[in-house]
Parts: sequence; C-alpha cells; structure tokens
Amino acid sequence: MFVLTVDQRNSRAEPDRVEELLEQLAGAPGLVRPFERTAGDEVQGVLDDPAAVVDLALRLVRTGRWSVGVGAGAVREPLPASTRAGAGPAFEHARDAVERAKTSTPHVAVSGDDPASAAHAEAVLRLLGEVVQRRTDAGWEVVDLLQGGATQTDVAARLGITKQAVSQRAHAGGWPHERDVRPVAAALLDRAQDAREAP
Repeated sequence: MFVLTVDQRNSRAEPDRVEELLEQLAGAPGLVRPFERTAGDEVQGVLDDPAAVVDLALRLVRTGRWSVGVGAGAVREPLPASTRAGAGPAFEHARDAVERAKTSTPHVAVSGDDPASAAHAEAVLRLLGEVVQRRTDAGWEVVDLLQGGATQTDVAARLGITKQAVSQRAHAGGWPHERDVRPVAAALLDRAQDAREAP
C-alpha cells in the first residue's frame, strides 16, 4: 500500500486550503481510503496503485503549495474505514517522508519498506517535480491536453496553433521525458513497498 501525507506549505501566511484540496482529491484513481484532514493543515490518503501515486504527487508538486510524503509498505489489516485510524509501516514511512519533504526542493520525498528502492523512487520523483515546476503556462496548455488523451492534431486545433508549435511546446516543457519516466517512478514505488522484492 501507499500512504500520502500532504502538508500545506507557508500555512501561517496563506489561507487554509485543505478543504479545497480534499474536494480536488475526492474520487482520485487508486484510492483505497479517501484523503482526510489528519491535523491542522495536513491531509492523508491510502492508495494501492503506484502510477496513481506518481500522478497525485506531481499534481501537488505542480502547485508549489504542498509538501508531499509518500510512504510505501505494509499497513495494519484490516484497514479501518477512516484513514486517520490507519496504522502500520506505510503510515510511519509517510510521516518520515513528509517531514523530509518540507526541507527539500521540490517538496516531495519517499520512504518505504525497501529503503534502496524508496531512495531511487524519491530521486526520480524529484527530477520529475523539477520538470513539472519549470513548465511554462504555454507548456501546460499543451501538456494538460496531451495527458488527457488528445492527439497533437487535436491540441493544435483546440489552441489554434500548428502541430509543429504543439511539438515544440511539449518538448520545451519536458513532456516526452516526463511521459517516459513516469512508469519508472511507479515501478520503483512498487518495489519500495515490499523489502522482499529488493534486488
């Protein structure tokens, strides 16, 4: 399992954004237990799909408003209905990870039952996070549509630009690299949740 613990950055200077975030994360793919406010400006959810974890982590990193801790490992069974009542190594890993994420750039960290795979997953997620945070608004116009399943022809027609311009924006925004590396991050997260799968 994967536990995401997400803490709002600069909460003393910014309004509380937790309720808004909970609405955005409701029904996200891969959720086993919904995100809930755990304390103050922090939320926590449980997922079982590493690709969904990568997607959510990058969505949160994109905003620059959250520190994201990913815990990969076992949870105490049976998992209670409320995320707040959950326990086990994955929850402990998520706590460690979010504390480290608060002092890292970008603000994402991974801890897991397989420490080596968790460290590798963290390195890849941070690299992807840098790509995501440096992408321009023009780049996001294209990438958001491509991620949604649109073809370059569709995107060109929608934005009123040429296919060549779509390709240029996608490459400038690092989308081909992000697209290719996302499965690597997911595979490493999958390994991080089970020490028995360590190489």
